[in-house]
Amino acid sequence: MHRKERLPIIVLRFVIATILAIYVLFPFALVVINSCKNKTKIIDNPISFNGASLGQLLSNLDNVINNQSFLFWRAFGFSALITVLSLVLLALFGAMAAWVICRNKTKWSAAIYFTFIASMIIPFQVVMLPLISTFRRAGDFIGIPMLFSVQGIVFAYLGFGGAMTVFILNGFIKGVPYDLEEAASIDGCAPEQIFFKIIFPLLTPVITTVTILNGMWIWNDYLLPSLMLGRAGDIKTLPIAVQAFVGSFVKQWDLILTAALLAILPMIILFLIAQKQIMEGMIEGAVKG
Repeated sequence: MHRKERLPIIVLRFVIATILAIYVLFPFALVVINSCKNKTKIIDNPISFNGASLGQLLSNLDNVINNQSFLFWRAFGFSALITVLSLVLLALFGAMAAWVICRNKTKWSAAIYFTFIASMIIPFQVVMLPLISTFRRAGDFIGIPMLFSVQGIVFAYLGFGGAMTVFILNGFIKGVPYDLEEAASIDGCAPEQIFFKIIFPLLTPVITTVTILNGMWIWNDYLLPSLMLGRAGDIKTLPIAVQAFVGSFVKQWDLILTAALLAILPMIILFLIAQKQIMEGMIEGAVKG
């Protein structure tokens, strides 16, 4: 009787999981299918397999990669540079901030922590205009261009991604025994030695999780680069470079979708490779937090 009672629940869960999987994968499937078509077939019926072929996919890939307006490898290089720099700084400074906030039990540290948390609920659209004017003035003041530059957008990602990074790492650090730090301090270790030799290595699983989550966001982001770098600037990430195939009257849907497929493939591959580390980091963070 017990197994018979559980069978409907198992079937219901399977049906719900299948529906959710189709719902999530359907947009990606459309991109893949229409990347294998020419523009005419896409406009005729975008959800049909009619006209899709491997030969057309290879032709579209060749047209995208060798297109002088798109400049795929240049955009790929800038996307990789911006993403890697942002992730390294987020992991390093986020871990430092989370450790200091967690170990200093003062009103100031609590206030700073809740400031981080509060910033997560502010919509990006609210700070769009102040962001541009502030970065322009900051660049004029320090003599380093903060708009239309790699350093400017990396600094912006450090600010926007820092809140979630600190929040997740802080929950993990709470579960790290303080006795380890006390023992290291008694042995004569300075605070920076305690952090880099003891705390930071212990944070590897959760830092991996946070890095991949931030990486998927930064790599695929369109709005912030379009504001900070401009659509017609010399520095273009892959999402911005796709605009080369979007004209006022003509949209090259075959090349747009193929370029989008090329842009999202690195993150999909990275996620598939590191999904075990992601789950382990999330579980350990939840248990220790």
